[in-house]
Amino acid sequence: MKKFTRRDFGRLASGTAVGGLAGAGISLAPATARAQQLRINDAKATPSICPFCAVGCATLIHTVEGRVVNIEGDARSPHSEGTLCPKGAAIFQLHVNPNRPTQVLHRAPGAADWEVWGLERAMARVAELTKKTRDETFMEQLADGTQVNCTTSIFSLGGATLDNEWNHIQQKLMRGLGIVPIENQARI
Repeated sequence: MKKFTRRDFGRLASGTAVGGLAGAGISLAPATARAQQLRINDAKATPSICPFCAVGCATLIHTVEGRVVNIEGDARSPHSEGTLCPKGAAIFQLHVNPNRPTQVLHRAPGAADWEVWGLERAMARVAELTKKTRDETFMEQLADGTQVNCTTSIFSLGGATLDNEWNHIQQKLMRGLGIVPIENQARI
């Protein structure tokens, strides 16, 4: 005789509940549709594009008084037909997330605590370290005389939530600095 487990109980209970409703002729579809409509009833829908990969799935961003309240796939999209992958379905978290950092945090070498830095100070520090590293490691030529004009000590990793225009500018900047290894998170 098979042992009855908690998992078996869960299957039975959920199957019984859904089956009971269906057997009684009750459909949850109208309630689900009504709940969806209430959520975005007074919202302004703005067409956009998912920022993650290069597919470019269409999205609808619903806002109420300038605040994002919902993001979903746009059914008018010819290639995604309103569906989004798991990353795309989580776009809302890019905008509305209480755990999202909103300040620059710096932890000095050997320090135990983080320190809040102003954006100007952080940008100046990044520029200073980039220039220092590039100046110390820049190679104009290989040992055989081949001109390379590059630095191999800096790697550039672009973010998947950046738009194509930013990635293009970043690519130009990195190449101008002589940085060869350039990658984008969307491809990793």
